Amino acid sequence: MNLIRLWSILSSPVALLAFWPIGPVACAGDVERGRYLVEALTACDNCHTPRGAAGYDFSKRFAGGPQTFADKTYVVRGPNISSDVETGVGAWTDEDLRAAIVDGVGRNYRLAPVMPSDSYKPLTPRDLDAIIAFLRSAAPVHAPLQAPQQRSSEWTPRPMPGAAAAFDEGSLAENSARGLRGLYVASLARCMSCHSEEIDGAPDYQNRLGAGGKVFRNPAGVAVASNITSHPTKGVGAWSDDELKRAITDGVSRDGTSLKPPMSTLAKAHFSKMSADDLDALVAWIRTIPPKE
Repeated sequence: MNLIRLWSILSSPVALLAFWPIGPVACAGDVERGRYLVEALTACDNCHTPRGAAGYDFSKRFAGGPQTFADKTYVVRGPNISSDVETGVGAWTDEDLRAAIVDGVGRNYRLAPVMPSDSYKPLTPRDLDAIIAFLRSAAPVHAPLQAPQQRSSEWTPRPMPGAAAAFDEGSLAENSARGLRGLYVASLARCMSCHSEEIDGAPDYQNRLGAGGKVFRNPAGVAVASNITSHPTKGVGAWSDDELKRAITDGVSRDGTSLKPPMSTLAKAHFSKMSADDLDALVAWIRTIPPKE
């Protein structure tokens, strides 16, 4: 076949459709950034990946989580968010996924408020797209939705103060933006949604930011979130930076004892992968939380 004939075939509309990608194509950098965000900060596996004796079962990654979440208005399990077309989100558009992640809105219903969309609202457009790119890169797993799935549409968004909308990429990159970056990391990692006292099932950021008190019940027992304000005795004001970092990444308290789940499990499975810069920014931001008893 001569070159002229080959060019005429490749330039035909049918050939162009075969070779030209439909929609945006993520580069390797986008996928790796998404991997970091999912594995080190947002911890999507915690609710959306099955577990075995050794931890997450990555052979069925994102096929749905084992635990049931319940409150007055919902009883749900973390659904399949793998790229399977029939039982996952393979047929969802990027816009569908963006709405689910930052607005808590599914294709056919509002997601239960256990989906921490409020914490993900500050995601920069680039980081949000990177998370989607990483989710799409994971292998599809055919796993029908597990019962129970009961939810109410009643839900009032309660994002963290200062983190109610997408952050600007340029602002986060500036040398003077360490405090802003710490807030960004804290929101994505949902630090304050666990460590702030609750009223009617929602964190009271206005009056009890970082004061602790949220109760967790799991197979390991009952745990109460600690006060991580700058109070010198009730909080972590007397802790060194290294002690705070060890608690975040290793799940070890100041006295060397292991923290209880879910902090210990999140620390080892996810926060241990946090970059040094993000960890430094997070600790610096925690230091700014006013002391509360």
